[in-house]
Amino acid sequence: MKNALALALLLGAVPLIAQAEDIVRHKTPGSDFPISRAVEVPAGKTTVYLSGVVPSVADQNADSKTAAAWGDTKAQTVSVLNNIDAALKDLDLTMGDVVKMQVFLVAPEGAAADFAGFMEGYTQFFGTEAQPNLPARSAMIVDALVNPNWLVEIEVTAVRP
Repeated sequence: MKNALALALLLGAVPLIAQAEDIVRHKTPGSDFPISRAVEVPAGKTTVYLSGVVPSVADQNADSKTAAAWGDTKAQTVSVLNNIDAALKDLDLTMGDVVKMQVFLVAPEGAAADFAGFMEGYTQFFGTEAQPNLPARSAMIVDALVNPNWLVEIEVTAVRP
């Protein structure tokens, strides 16, 4: 039986992404903003909730207690999304399996939150030709995260294909 399934997969009789195709991602009418208006997950799917993920140090030569060590919002967003990608891969999932995202952004002292920088990092992972699946997403401005130099924390929910 195991060999028959492997042969069927190799011959394309059972598409590898067939189960993921029944997840419906609704676009926002009249918008090209790279998020889904809503995502429908059919009954019987396994949902995986990934805890909040924070950035890694961007500059190993800088004092980790300084903002310079962590980078700007774009750099932190890319770092966080790379960390999410790695965590999902450890769970045999991909960024394409993400259906919901909650983003926490901090505005540096005396400045507005850098939403544009966040979007520059985000669009490297979502809405690309290689990974077109868009999650439903919320973004919030918060006063601070646990480390005063972190500007971005992201939680995601994925569905196992």
